[in-house]
Amino acid sequence: MNDILIRELKPDDLPAALEGLVDLLHATVHGGASVGFILPFSSTDSQRFWEDKIFPALDGGRRLLFVAETGGRIVGTVQLDIDLFPNQAHRGEVVKLLVHPDCRRRGIARKLMVVLERRARELGRSLLTLDTRTGDTAEPLYRSLSYETAGIIPDYCRAPESDRLDSTTYMYKAL
Repeated sequence: MNDILIRELKPDDLPAALEGLVDLLHATVHGGASVGFILPFSSTDSQRFWEDKIFPALDGGRRLLFVAETGGRIVGTVQLDIDLFPNQAHRGEVVKLLVHPDCRRRGIARKLMVVLERRARELGRSLLTLDTRTGDTAEPLYRSLSYETAGIIPDYCRAPESDRLDSTTYMYKAL
């Protein structure tokens, strides 16, 4: 996995990346990730998410998208939301850290976060926030990157595979 390339996608890159992004999100949701979607979740649902929600935000400069690639295949992504109110222009929100289930535990998420944090600093952001399902494998990753827990909200979201309600952990990091 030393051949992992992390890059920021620009609006012109999006049409060529769409298929890989669709496949990644679809596989991640079906792999049990709690990233806002519930089963059943089709490739069409995944495509709609990217085209209707994310691409317009990227095109408008309100969000940044970073991808991890190996062998020309997208195996991970993370987003930086910078479309915040004027009194929050000093911060950004980390959104949808995804790693393909076949590629987990190889340092891809960490590499994505390091690049995102560097870019956030370049944009003058001094605080990052995020939320993650309480107890997920991402929680220790964020702690290892010096994110601190702000609090836990019980019964925050529905689990992707059942009617169970899961807690979410809010975290932050001063840059």
